[in-house]
Amino acid sequence: MSNLPAVLHNSALAASLASLLYTATVTTAALTALIARTPQRRRNAQDVLKILILSRGNKRT
Repeated sequence: MSNLPAVLHNSALAASLASLLYTATVTTAALTALIARTPQRRRNAQDVLKILILSRGNKRT
């Protein structure tokens, strides 16, 4: 029972880090979709962004 607070803390820390990584990935894809030099790169970044957002939405339902 004495290990429970440590396990909960480590689990919360891991979840927070995963959320930050996901946020950074989506932000990078969004910025690339906005400021890429070529139309092809913008389209590719938009496709990646759509996949990331759609996959995230499916996990919540």
